[in-house]
Amino acid sequence: MLAPNLDAAHPLEIAAADYEIVRRAVEYVNLRFRDQPEVEEIARASGVNPRALTDLFRRWCGLTPKDFLQAVTIDAARRVLSESDNVLDAAYELGLSGPGRLHDLFVVHESMSPGEWKTGGAGLVVRYGFHASQFGMALAMVTPRGLCGLAFADEGEEDKALADMRRRWPNAIYIEDPLATAPYAARIFDRGTWSPDDPLRIVFIGTDFEVKVWETLMRIPFGKATTYSSIANCVERPKAARAIGAAVGKNPMSFVVPCHRVLGKNGDLTGYHWGLTRKRAILGWEAGQLCSEGGS
Repeated sequence: MLAPNLDAAHPLEIAAADYEIVRRAVEYVNLRFRDQPEVEEIARASGVNPRALTDLFRRWCGLTPKDFLQAVTIDAARRVLSESDNVLDAAYELGLSGPGRLHDLFVVHESMSPGEWKTGGAGLVVRYGFHASQFGMALAMVTPRGLCGLAFADEGEEDKALADMRRRWPNAIYIEDPLATAPYAARIFDRGTWSPDDPLRIVFIGTDFEVKVWETLMRIPFGKATTYSSIANCVERPKAARAIGAAVGKNPMSFVVPCHRVLGKNGDLTGYHWGLTRKRAILGWEAGQLCSEGGS
């Protein structure tokens, strides 16, 4: 794979190219985790030399490959869960713009009516476009009321990602319009634009129960994690863990609504609609942002 032209490329285009190598590294380590491969071996498997891999990871997330991979182990996940005890209760007390949210993307949301959802989006105009991000190509979907969908596509699978999102609202009118979606993508993936004074507008399209779960997901702070059972308790459905899992899996706005911060009770990554490799990458990237800023 050719390295991006760092002088000419947009920062998010560089990050997207970097992600392809990060993805290879994460996949290789996941296959060989019992052997604990060294950076030299990981670099060979990723198609770059060790120095280039180290430089790439530092540019992409602020961590060395070794520190990044330690941040996405199951032991690290268990530690984050332990440190995140009662995080949802605290989030409700602080609110979505409290002092504990300094690292987060600021969002305001509304929901479409049950009637609008039941029609499968009939009459709704959805504009969409693909954009480079630090987690690969991202599919952004917007309505006049705000962002309604954000998906990720592996290389060559853009059509598959679009078809998957269109199935959620089959009767909507879809218009390819990357100029309309580009400002949303730039806001989402450029942390320098995250500000409580100018929050991102999003709109939920789902059942009342799904929306309640998605609202709860938005209360998981940057760098923290929670479990399906904690969400079930939070929405006062303690015996509905399976339904909670289904609603989390239907989250239409990856990253913005951080379903990647939901783990199994033992720290297992469990499922992720856009792939466990990407889930590991996002969690590791978030750890890098906190580390580079001295956050917690």
